[in-house]
Amino acid sequence: MPKKRFTSEDIIHKLREAEVMSAQGKTVADISRQLGVTEQTYFRWRKEYGGLKIDQAKRLKELEQENARLRR
Repeated sequence: MPKKRFTSEDIIHKLREAEVMSAQGKTVADISRQLGVTEQTYFRWRKEYGGLKIDQAKRLKELEQENARLRR
């Protein structure tokens, strides 16, 4: 089965859903299962994208791409 690739906008929306589910008292295992990702991926997303808005995430990705281009 191929990997699913989520855009930063998708990830932020999923993290917002996760916040709502967490407030309802669901466990991390339930949240990650409902989002369709592993717990490890959920925690990695939360670490990288937690608290970001969509425009900030877009800017972050642009800067990462520019840095990668400049390193070559």
